[in-house]
Amino acid sequence: MNKITLLIHCKDRPNIIASVTNFIAEKGGNIVYIDQHVDRQQDIFFMRLESEFATEAFSTDAFKAHFKSSLAETFGMRWRIYSSEYMPKMALFVSKYDHCLYDLLGRYNSGELHLNIPFIISNHVDLKPIADSFNIPFYHIPITSYNKADAEDKQLELLDKHDIDFIVLARYMQIVSHKLIDKFPNKIINIHHSFLPAFVGAKPYHSAFQRGVKIIGATSHYVTEELDAGPIIEQDVTRVTHAHSIQDLIAKGRDLEKIVLANAVKLHADRKVMVYNNKTVIFS
Repeated sequence: MNKITLLIHCKDRPNIIASVTNFIAEKGGNIVYIDQHVDRQQDIFFMRLESEFATEAFSTDAFKAHFKSSLAETFGMRWRIYSSEYMPKMALFVSKYDHCLYDLLGRYNSGELHLNIPFIISNHVDLKPIADSFNIPFYHIPITSYNKADAEDKQLELLDKHDIDFIVLARYMQIVSHKLIDKFPNKIINIHHSFLPAFVGAKPYHSAFQRGVKIIGATSHYVTEELDAGPIIEQDVTRVTHAHSIQDLIAKGRDLEKIVLANAVKLHADRKVMVYNNKTVIFS
């Protein structure tokens, strides 16, 4: 059984859904999932479709070529087709905080995440024992104000060598430069607390505590050159009260960060995110 996922966006016009589903049927496919969305303000059509092909003669390359010539060019589509057999390769970037790393590796180890993790990169050695316990290669690439460019070249070398599909910054406490962003557009996922921009700096939870906030949160987004302003993939919040201490806020915030980042990674790996004009369309 061959299964593919098809992602499409283009200018909205009549007959797109019928044309695509008829095309799948003509190729002997059985549609097991389909969802679509129209952005009325920009008149853009989005669709995600999963289809199964029972015939052994099915060829993904032949399907792509025929789809391009018979439908994609006609409707002016931006489109991608993925085989469910392929597991995307994810590189993890970490520093010293371990809660997101532990959570992702636990989910990965249990088979919850449909992906491969060829290695972990860190600018510190603190989390190497965690990588070792999960039998994942760990690369220590220290970063200073003097060697940042060389360090990123080493990172890119590893990413190229292992054919990495996307990167996750699991509380990686370094600003990623345009070199990595240009190489992986909308393929670098970050996580941070949702106090920005109101509570910036090294101790946002302390600042939030001083203000007596009633809600704290976490946001996962794609990385762009504008800091913490990329397309948002996932968010969540929890309520707090005057009775919570700073440590309570930190603990609750870290729990949110783990869940939100894991959900964002799963959505990306499962091809359920489409980016358009710095916004995302998230399919169920």
